[in-house]
Amino acid sequence: MVQSMFRTGVLVRAGHTLLTWVTTLILFLHDTDLRRCEERGELLLPLLFFFLVVMSVLLYFAVSLMDPGFVLTDAVKGVEGSNEEMESMIPQTSTPPRLRRCGYCLLQQPMRAKHCQTCQHCVRRFDHHCPWIENCVGERNHRWFIVYLLVQLLALLWALHIALSGISPGVTWELWFRVNGFLLAALLVVGVFSVVASLLLGCHLYLASINCTTWEFMSRHRISYLKNCECEENPFDRGFFCNLLDFFCICRTVMWEQVYKRNTLNPA
Repeated sequence: MVQSMFRTGVLVRAGHTLLTWVTTLILFLHDTDLRRCEERGELLLPLLFFFLVVMSVLLYFAVSLMDPGFVLTDAVKGVEGSNEEMESMIPQTSTPPRLRRCGYCLLQQPMRAKHCQTCQHCVRRFDHHCPWIENCVGERNHRWFIVYLLVQLLALLWALHIALSGISPGVTWELWFRVNGFLLAALLVVGVFSVVASLLLGCHLYLASINCTTWEFMSRHRISYLKNCECEENPFDRGFFCNLLDFFCICRTVMWEQVYKRNTLNPA
């Protein structure tokens, strides 16, 4: 039973939610800018901050519970046995690797898919398995993962400013720690998560801008469709703006085999 709870991420999500609301409660109850605004009857900033926190929690659950793009059937029939005339036009060095069957779920893997042993499924355009959301980041939820990181980072930076505004001076160090203990704990939590969220957001925006995934970036030398490419070559790269436009605006399943063939036939 305990293993099942860990597997479904119940404890991770409950822990994240509890930490979020305990930290928010500390910021509202102490003598911070939020508390001062409430006492003056200025409710706009407290309501905006509360709304931002709620949005971050909702996005967290949306991304963590969303199907990241699990491969459930052999849905790429016809890609491997594609048009013979087209195949003959492709130079031998540019021929995309034959699609392979996953050794775990025994399904044919689309290009850019990878099996996640934690989720026990192959995931389309696999990026990584994130222990923070206890879910894979893949083709269907990657854009929402970045949106979540952005909203979360905004909430964390605002919380950092609010926590700093509530630090009170003390006559002695012992008294100072006693008065500001909860705020210092909140500062520590918010500070650590701010650094993590900002690094993750920067890395994922960069990878989206070059149409690459974390798995492809880290394991390029082991991936069949990339290891024979030149060092800086990315067969899926369409340029900075087109990559970001496709990443955030295209919601359908992409046949990466066709993109690979088109780009190797007509290199930029």
